Amino acid sequence: MHGLEAKYDNKIQFTYLDIDDPANESFKQKLGYRVQPHIFLLDGEGNILAQWVGAITAEDLETAFQSALQE
Repeated sequence: MHGLEAKYDNKIQFTYLDIDDPANESFKQKLGYRVQPHIFLLDGEGNILAQWVGAITAEDLETAFQSALQE
């Protein structure tokens, strides 16, 4: 994930939530977080464009990132 973060710097904002922190409970509920890893791709308004539960390849994430950037 950090390699993709470096590659898409200034194009996509990466945010990591500590799932054990009670302060993040509202975010988890709003997004429908289920298990770790659970990755969300959100637009600038916080709408879910895509999400992945479990293992995902960097290539699959990049495809989704490219698609989101073209919209």
